[in-house]
Amino acid sequence: MSDLVLYEKKGAIATIKLNKPPVNTYDHSLMLELGKAIDQVRFDDGAAIAILTSALDGIFSAGADIRMLKQSDPDYKAMFCLNCQETLSKMESTPKVFIAALNGTCVGGGLEIALATDLRFVARGEKVKLGLPEVTLGVLPGTGGTQRLPRLIGKSRALDLMITGRLISPDEALQMGLVDRVFDAKEFMGRTMEYAEQLTKGATRAISLIKRSVQQGIEIPLDAGFALERELQNRLFVTKDAQEGLSAFTEKRKPQFSGK
Repeated sequence: MSDLVLYEKKGAIATIKLNKPPVNTYDHSLMLELGKAIDQVRFDDGAAIAILTSALDGIFSAGADIRMLKQSDPDYKAMFCLNCQETLSKMESTPKVFIAALNGTCVGGGLEIALATDLRFVARGEKVKLGLPEVTLGVLPGTGGTQRLPRLIGKSRALDLMITGRLISPDEALQMGLVDRVFDAKEFMGRTMEYAEQLTKGATRAISLIKRSVQQGIEIPLDAGFALERELQNRLFVTKDAQEGLSAFTEKRKPQFSGK
């Protein structure tokens, strides 16, 4: 990977950092590197949780590179949007939990990246804003925003944000369910890592299949979702973690999970 996306792993936690000053606008090159980082998490059996954040202070991402889009022909723009959608869908479908650690403003395509993660944590700050203001450019959120945002917060709230282009504070985002945790800036990364570390101590195989059941099941009929749930549960019943968890419960002790 290049310096556009930084990757490191400590224990079972992988950290992916966007690193394109001044505001992490993305183009095809950055998306390629993000895709490589997602693959690295995917194929690393030792990585159970991934944190997606920014290497820059006060900004997660301001979205797509507008100058690049203005200079590109329509066919390139279409392929660029398709590639971005596919990259983010790959993260969404990877059976490992991705946490967006929004350590600053996250707007436009930056928020669309965050929407493709499983959980969104944001640092509280007067200057921190979130939103999808693409309508102010005469376009729509084209990296999954019109599809993921309504599924997350409901159609009316999503429409309001997208057709007005207004930006909201972390606390308002928390209230409407756009983000899952808001931490003070000074303790933000520490609290985020603490959350991730707690997950790595749990039944990580079960966590991965819970994600798969939710992500796939929400898009199919309920009966098919029940069938998927049964199939994944049967896979878990034969794992060492399930045997340990059931034994620990009956023996009234704390389980020692191994992720196997």
